[in-house]
Amino acid sequence: MKRSHVWSGVAAAAAVALVAGCSTPTPDSGASGGGESGSAGSSGEGPWTIGVSNAFVGSEYRTQMIEDIQTVFDEYKQEGLVDDLILENADADANGQIQQIRNLINKGVDVIIVDPNSSTALTAVFKEATDQGIKVYAIDQEVESELVTNIGIDQEELGKVSAEWFADQVGEGAQIATVQGTTGNPATEARWAGAKSVFDAKGITVVASADGGWDQATGQTVATDLLATYPDIAGIWTYDGMAQGVLRAVEAAGKTGDLVVSGEARVGFMRMWNDLKPQGFSSAGVLNPPGPGATALRFAINELQGKVLDPSKVTDGHTVYLPLDPLVTNDNFDEEWAKVQDKPDTYVLDSVLTADEVDEYFQ
Repeated sequence: MKRSHVWSGVAAAAAVALVAGCSTPTPDSGASGGGESGSAGSSGEGPWTIGVSNAFVGSEYRTQMIEDIQTVFDEYKQEGLVDDLILENADADANGQIQQIRNLINKGVDVIIVDPNSSTALTAVFKEATDQGIKVYAIDQEVESELVTNIGIDQEELGKVSAEWFADQVGEGAQIATVQGTTGNPATEARWAGAKSVFDAKGITVVASADGGWDQATGQTVATDLLATYPDIAGIWTYDGMAQGVLRAVEAAGKTGDLVVSGEARVGFMRMWNDLKPQGFSSAGVLNPPGPGATALRFAINELQGKVLDPSKVTDGHTVYLPLDPLVTNDNFDEEWAKVQDKPDTYVLDSVLTADEVDEYFQ
């Protein structure tokens, strides 16, 4: 299935004003959604109240994610299907995110869309929500609770695809370093599982791995240290918000022609990539679109209206994997760059499923 690409800018103010949506279990999950108990709007008619829990605000990706949700929410509000979008949006650990979700429960939302800090630590509060008839969706990264429907790309597959390109560039038996997202984060762990399988198969040795915290400045700092400590590595495997920082460190060390650097499909990284291409630099930008939150809202509305997910489109009983967009490489870079070169450096190449595309996931 081909997703519709979204080339809208990111309004930082939107992150302050927003309130956004939640999830729904599959019919087999045992959750009490669909009007069996709890929230007043679960009659199948609406209007419904949507809640969003986001516990990491130091990320342009998350700002764009919330803006996407707001856009789809506004569409449904015009149709009279939703009334309020309630956003719990603040930096928080797992305990803080539990409180965010409880706040949304207490405010009487019908749906909670959550970008989870942990795959397991929120399980009990998810049950609190679904016991009230609230539908819960996890986006961006998966959770283990079968009461929750995971909606997003397969992060493990994304790590594998990126690592396959990287392994081809450095060659079998190479020594490399990695700069990854926060240790213990579900997406970090999933991507590494995919990448490690590739590196092990190719006999590639990871001599060091640094926590980049999903942050450009941190990525640059840890990459600078790696390059000083391991001057003979063949490349640095990275992604997302760290990639531009890593590339800055490699450029400062004068090694853009010597080291392989994987990247991200974000305008700032792509701008550097474009400038370095005449010098023979190549990379591969992974597409981890912020749009699944907005797509999850479409799934939620369908289920609130009584539609039933097609079991053949659901993995492990409660996960819906959206199709991966192709990597951006030197082969298709010019085409993709032409679409976004006037966007801010923080803009992430994005895609949100249309209502018709989401309908295809239902019986």
